Amino acid sequence: MSYQQELKSWLSPSPISTALPPSSGDKAPFTTLLPIPSASASGNGLVITFLRHCGCPFAEKTFLSLRAHASSHPNITFIAVSHSDQTSTERWLEAVGGAGQVQVVVDSERTTFAAWGLGTSSMWHVLSPGGLWSVYCLGKEEGIWNRPTESGSRWQTSGSFAVDGTGTARWGQPAPRADWIPDFEDAVKALET
Repeated sequence: MSYQQELKSWLSPSPISTALPPSSGDKAPFTTLLPIPSASASGNGLVITFLRHCGCPFAEKTFLSLRAHASSHPNITFIAVSHSDQTSTERWLEAVGGAGQVQVVVDSERTTFAAWGLGTSSMWHVLSPGGLWSVYCLGKEEGIWNRPTESGSRWQTSGSFAVDGTGTARWGQPAPRADWIPDFEDAVKALET
């Protein structure tokens, strides 16, 4: 990781046209990288999280929670989508303890992000005082600090969704702020009802 790579993560990514995010009851978007519902081999549904850049402490906290839920709910497919490049994503996964039971998809072009309604965020989304305080608290209380950012953008919006075996969204939303950590137990419950 170089100073230039870190600085580049602060530049706004190229604009992409985004769809509306799916609401509960909507058919989930189908993309080449994330073919719904065939992505759920079990037929019991899937939980998808679209991560902030590799290196972000909120991406790490989200991924660790997703991995723990994947381990305790083996009947559900869990997928993490990264917009950092393949090499950076693999290095980051190794640093956070591996993928576990989570399938990891790399979408460095952000086309799958866009199909799910996740575009570029605002300055307030990324640099809100509450979000900055959350960075400090996450580091102080859980030891999760910023890691080097080799690729990806701090301005890319994250989000999480649950999709049932028929390809219908049952839970989820784009992140309202950069520090949003989804409650994957709610996602699991949405698939069980």
